Amino acid sequence: MDYQERVKAMFHDSGIIFTEKELGAIDFADFGLGQIESQGLNLIVYENNDRYCAKEMVLLSGQTCPEHRHPPRNGEAGKRETFRCRKGNVYLYVEGDRTEPIHSSIPSGQEAYYTVAKEIVLNAGEQYTIEPNIKHWFQAGEKGAVISEFSSPSDDASDIFTDPKIQRVTK
Repeated sequence: MDYQERVKAMFHDSGIIFTEKELGAIDFADFGLGQIESQGLNLIVYENNDRYCAKEMVLLSGQTCPEHRHPPRNGEAGKRETFRCRKGNVYLYVEGDRTEPIHSSIPSGQEAYYTVAKEIVLNAGEQYTIEPNIKHWFQAGEKGAVISEFSSPSDDASDIFTDPKIQRVTK
Protein backbone atom coordinates (compact mmCIF):
# COMPACT_ATOMS: atom_id res chain seq x y z
CA MET A 1 0.00 0.00 0.00
CA ASP A 2 1.47 3.39 -0.94
CA TYR A 3 1.83 6.33 1.42
CA GLN A 4 -1.39 8.15 0.51
CA GLU A 5 -3.41 4.93 0.73
CA ARG A 6 -2.03 4.24 4.22
CA VAL A 7 -2.99 7.75 5.34
CA LYS A 8 -6.50 7.41 3.90
CA ALA A 9 -6.85 4.02 5.61
CA MET A 10 -5.97 5.61 8.98
CA PHE A 11 -8.56 8.34 8.44
CA HIS A 12 -11.11 5.67 7.46
CA ASP A 13 -10.23 3.40 10.42
CA SER A 14 -10.48 6.29 12.90
CA GLY A 15 -14.21 5.78 13.37
CA ILE A 16 -14.82 9.35 12.18
CA ILE A 17 -17.04 9.62 9.12
CA PHE A 18 -15.53 11.58 6.23
CA THR A 19 -17.05 12.51 2.89
CA GLU A 20 -15.35 11.47 -0.33
CA LYS A 21 -14.72 15.17 -0.97
CA GLU A 22 -12.85 15.48 2.36
CA LEU A 23 -10.78 12.35 1.70
CA GLY A 24 -9.99 13.67 -1.77
CA ALA A 25 -8.72 16.94 -0.32
CA ILE A 26 -6.21 15.59 2.24
CA ASP A 27 -3.23 17.90 2.58
CA PHE A 28 -0.16 15.64 2.51
CA ALA A 29 2.35 18.13 3.94
CA ASP A 30 6.04 17.32 3.57
CA PHE A 31 7.19 20.82 4.58
CA GLY A 32 9.37 21.04 1.47
CA LEU A 33 11.80 18.50 2.95
CA GLY A 34 10.94 15.52 0.75
CA GLN A 35 10.91 13.25 3.84
CA ILE A 36 7.18 12.92 4.41
CA GLU A 37 7.41 9.48 6.05
CA SER A 38 9.63 10.86 8.84
CA GLN A 39 8.75 14.59 8.85
CA GLY A 40 5.26 15.17 7.55
CA LEU A 41 1.65 15.73 8.47
CA ASN A 42 -1.66 14.77 6.85
CA LEU A 43 -4.66 17.02 7.36
CA ILE A 44 -8.32 17.39 6.58
CA VAL A 45 -9.54 20.93 7.26
CA TYR A 46 -13.24 21.13 8.04
CA GLU A 47 -13.39 24.85 8.63
CA ASN A 48 -10.92 27.72 8.79
CA ASN A 49 -12.50 31.15 9.02
CA ASP A 50 -11.76 34.46 10.74
CA ARG A 51 -12.96 33.12 14.13
CA TYR A 52 -11.94 29.44 14.42
CA CYS A 53 -10.43 26.41 12.73
CA ALA A 54 -11.22 22.66 12.95
CA LYS A 55 -9.02 19.90 11.49
CA GLU A 56 -8.32 16.20 11.66
CA MET A 57 -4.70 15.11 11.43
CA VAL A 58 -3.11 11.72 10.81
CA LEU A 59 0.45 10.81 11.64
CA LEU A 60 1.75 7.41 10.61
CA SER A 61 3.87 5.40 13.04
CA GLY A 62 6.84 7.54 14.16
CA GLN A 63 5.94 10.39 11.79
CA THR A 64 6.86 13.82 13.14
CA CYS A 65 5.43 17.28 12.65
CA PRO A 66 8.53 19.53 12.89
CA GLU A 67 9.06 22.11 15.61
CA HIS A 68 7.30 25.41 15.01
CA ARG A 69 5.35 28.18 16.67
CA HIS A 70 2.37 30.36 15.81
CA PRO A 71 3.49 33.98 16.34
CA PRO A 72 1.36 37.07 16.83
CA ARG A 73 -0.08 38.35 13.56
CA ASN A 74 -2.31 41.20 12.46
CA GLY A 75 -2.65 42.50 16.02
CA GLU A 76 -3.74 39.07 17.32
CA ALA A 77 -1.88 36.90 19.86
CA GLY A 78 -1.26 34.02 17.43
CA LYS A 79 -2.93 30.67 17.00
CA ARG A 80 -4.05 28.84 20.16
CA GLU A 81 -4.75 25.18 19.50
CA THR A 82 -6.18 22.22 21.36
CA PHE A 83 -5.10 18.75 20.26
CA ARG A 84 -7.40 15.86 21.13
CA CYS A 85 -6.06 12.39 20.42
CA ARG A 86 -8.80 10.27 18.83
CA LYS A 87 -6.87 7.06 18.12
CA GLY A 88 -3.39 5.77 18.86
CA ASN A 89 -1.13 8.06 20.82
CA VAL A 90 0.96 11.13 20.20
CA TYR A 91 3.96 12.60 21.97
CA LEU A 92 3.72 16.38 22.08
CA TYR A 93 6.71 18.54 23.01
CA VAL A 94 6.41 22.11 24.26
CA GLU A 95 8.53 24.72 25.98
CA GLY A 96 9.25 24.06 29.66
CA ASP A 97 11.25 21.69 31.83
CA ARG A 98 12.79 18.95 29.70
CA THR A 99 11.53 15.40 30.09
CA GLU A 100 14.41 12.91 30.29
CA PRO A 101 14.33 10.65 28.42
CA ILE A 102 11.67 11.42 25.84
CA HIS A 103 9.70 8.68 24.08
CA SER A 104 10.26 10.05 20.56
CA SER A 105 13.16 9.66 18.19
CA ILE A 106 14.19 12.93 16.58
CA PRO A 107 14.63 12.45 12.82
CA SER A 108 18.27 11.64 12.05
CA GLY A 109 20.43 14.68 11.34
CA GLN A 110 17.69 17.08 12.48
CA GLU A 111 18.55 17.31 16.18
CA ALA A 112 19.41 21.04 15.97
CA TYR A 113 15.83 21.81 14.89
CA TYR A 114 14.09 20.10 17.82
CA THR A 115 14.85 22.34 20.80
CA VAL A 116 11.91 21.86 23.18
CA ALA A 117 11.43 18.65 25.13
CA LYS A 118 8.75 18.96 27.79
CA GLU A 119 6.81 15.83 26.88
CA ILE A 120 3.03 15.60 26.97
CA VAL A 121 1.71 12.10 26.22
CA LEU A 122 -1.75 12.04 24.68
CA ASN A 123 -3.61 8.76 24.46
CA ALA A 124 -7.01 8.34 22.81
CA GLY A 125 -9.52 10.62 24.56
CA GLU A 126 -6.91 12.98 26.04
CA GLN A 127 -6.26 16.56 25.01
CA TYR A 128 -3.85 19.43 25.55
CA THR A 129 -3.99 23.13 24.67
CA ILE A 130 -0.95 24.91 23.22
CA GLU A 131 -0.90 28.64 23.86
CA PRO A 132 0.08 31.11 21.10
CA ASN A 133 3.75 31.57 20.17
CA ILE A 134 4.91 28.45 22.07
CA LYS A 135 7.41 26.25 20.24
CA HIS A 136 6.08 22.73 19.81
CA TRP A 137 6.45 19.56 17.78
CA PHE A 138 4.79 16.18 17.90
CA GLN A 139 5.32 12.57 16.88
CA ALA A 140 2.98 9.60 16.58
CA GLY A 141 3.48 6.51 18.66
CA GLU A 142 4.02 3.01 17.31
CA LYS A 143 0.50 2.60 15.90
CA GLY A 144 0.20 6.12 14.49
CA ALA A 145 -2.27 8.74 15.65
CA VAL A 146 -5.45 10.49 14.66
CA ILE A 147 -5.70 13.93 16.25
CA SER A 148 -8.46 16.53 16.18
CA GLU A 149 -7.33 20.13 16.28
CA PHE A 150 -9.59 22.95 17.44
CA SER A 151 -7.99 26.37 17.23
CA SER A 152 -8.18 30.03 16.53
CA PRO A 153 -7.78 30.77 12.79
CA SER A 154 -4.95 28.93 11.05
CA ASP A 155 -2.53 30.82 8.82
CA ASP A 156 0.14 28.36 7.69
CA ALA A 157 2.17 31.08 5.96
CA SER A 158 2.80 32.84 9.30
CA ASP A 159 4.06 29.73 11.15
CA ILE A 160 7.72 29.93 12.11
CA PHE A 161 9.65 26.67 11.93
CA THR A 162 12.93 26.12 13.78
CA ASP A 163 14.40 24.53 10.64
CA PRO A 164 14.89 27.39 8.14
CA LYS A 165 14.65 24.95 5.20
CA ILE A 166 10.99 24.22 5.92
CA GLN A 167 8.38 25.68 3.60
CA ARG A 168 4.85 24.99 4.82
CA VAL A 169 3.34 27.09 2.06
CA THR A 170 4.94 27.70 -1.32
CA LYS A 171 5.23 31.45 -1.75
